Amino acid sequence: MGAFTFPAVTPVTRNSPRVLICPSGFKESLQPGQVADCIEAGVLRALSDAIVIKAPMVDGGEGFTEALVATTMGETHHIDVTGPVRKTISSHFGFLGNAETPTAVVEMAAAAGLSIVPTDQRNPLHTTTFGVGELIASALDAGAERILVGCGDSGTGDGGIGMAQALGARFYDSRDREIPAGMGGASLTDLASADLSGLHPRLKVAKIDVACNWHNVLCGPKGVARVFGPQKGANPEEVEVMSMAMDNVASVVGKALDKDISLAPGSGASGGMGAGLMLIGATLHPRFDIITKFLNIETLVQDTDLVFTAEGGIDFQTPRGKVPSEVARIAKLRAVPVIALAGTVGEGAETNYEAGIDAYASILQGPSTLTKAIADAERLLTDAAESAMRMVMVGRALMTSENMPPRAEVAQTNKDEVDVVVPAKRREDSPKRKQLISQVTYRLSVRAFSY
Repeated sequence: MGAFTFPAVTPVTRNSPRVLICPSGFKESLQPGQVADCIEAGVLRALSDAIVIKAPMVDGGEGFTEALVATTMGETHHIDVTGPVRKTISSHFGFLGNAETPTAVVEMAAAAGLSIVPTDQRNPLHTTTFGVGELIASALDAGAERILVGCGDSGTGDGGIGMAQALGARFYDSRDREIPAGMGGASLTDLASADLSGLHPRLKVAKIDVACNWHNVLCGPKGVARVFGPQKGANPEEVEVMSMAMDNVASVVGKALDKDISLAPGSGASGGMGAGLMLIGATLHPRFDIITKFLNIETLVQDTDLVFTAEGGIDFQTPRGKVPSEVARIAKLRAVPVIALAGTVGEGAETNYEAGIDAYASILQGPSTLTKAIADAERLLTDAAESAMRMVMVGRALMTSENMPPRAEVAQTNKDEVDVVVPAKRREDSPKRKQLISQVTYRLSVRAFSY
């Protein structure tokens, strides 16, 4: 699929349905722009005259820099930094093109994302955010007076300590020995104090705003170690070690800021990166508060009949600030139906109905390995979008067509045997039948297209 575009609109045909596509990316597979392209292709295969507006979404993770730079016609800077397993990698940051104040964009996943951690080295205790600090330092050196940091899709669990070390902070254990830079969460089990006197001087004047998952906290039973540690490769024993490390990070950052940050909203984002960013003076924000300022989703939804969104997985965590639920929240303000497509549908996915998603489905067509699913992602997603759009068309036909065949009535000789099927006279649909139609047609007949 093609490169990231925003927004892209298909040619307008009179009375065509208006479809807004606002997907996230599929981790380790498709970027948000590619996902949008696939869904568009599927929609147009089903209904060639649909008016499609693509607004690829980013949640602070992969594609964050690219999306904001493209939207504002900014510029991208490519540099080498320390990767998550301490090897040099090629990375990037950007500058917005329409900002009154020189504003840089840093995507933590570009230096510490899970997708750039080799599969056999995925362990949040041994990966580092040091490269993220190098990106921030480079942005400061390039003249940034404001930096937008996107947190998401991380492969780390060092509480942002590696990032802070790259910016000049020094950390010590309980015996006052300096903790080596960039060694990951395992090096923080005896973390006791911090020295911030050597921080990059421009941090005193630059403003850092962080787009993060507001629901992720650093410590406790819902803390980053227990919720996300296993997803990043930690076994049960390693989860306990990571939890201890995060408790230490909370203590050190709390002392520096003179407040308890262990359960602060966003403190656990991206393996605790939120806490580390708080330490260097950053302000955390719910990611959509920042993202929607640039992508203008509210305006796009106003003139839309149907919204498609997508993410790699939909489960009980999706309503906690993930792209599909945030898109649905905005759409529901205008009573616009929402379909969510996902690589996988997991435990608790049904909670997304209450979050405003009218229907969701996995794009998988049968048993598959992860490798094959990733390789076939474009085809699977396009097919799923076409299928969903065809279901919407069925719903519209059921709700609006005057040419539907009449319902049959069954004449019976006795209660067990069907004798003959007789066409019934058309009659007005009852509210109960309309509700049934709505359920049968993918929960999306609540609003028929006005074309």
